[in-house]
Amino acid sequence: MRVMVFVKATEDSEQGMTPSPELDQMFVDMGKFNEELVNAGVMVAGDGLKPSSFGKRVAFDGPSRTVIDGPFAETRELVAGYWLWEVKDMDEAVEWVKRCPNPMFGPSEIEIRPLYEMEDFADIIPPEAAAIHDGVGEKLAKS
Repeated sequence: MRVMVFVKATEDSEQGMTPSPELDQMFVDMGKFNEELVNAGVMVAGDGLKPSSFGKRVAFDGPSRTVIDGPFAETRELVAGYWLWEVKDMDEAVEWVKRCPNPMFGPSEIEIRPLYEMEDFADIIPPEAAAIHDGVGEKLAKS
């Protein structure tokens, strides 16, 4: 089972990073945790994200596209970082998150969401679309 693990943003993370001994220790602790994930064969990918002031959103309404510049208002709804994990089930993902060092200096949250797999769509996806998605998956696997 693949899951996306989101480190939720805080007011501090939205301000960016300032060098400090606490930040140094956070990098060390998180590096060790990531190393554990890799050694266990759990971590597929992961990274931190710059504050939303560096980001953009594109709003869709039919054929219309509107670009919205960051920063974005609802800090608690933003993502500050992510992992992509391969785990046997949601319980395993929760156990790994519970072992994670606090990714922020104060209170913080990590959200875990399962990814859709193509078999989740087996009863509803047209064969032509399934073939396209399979081809994309094969190309990604080769890169």
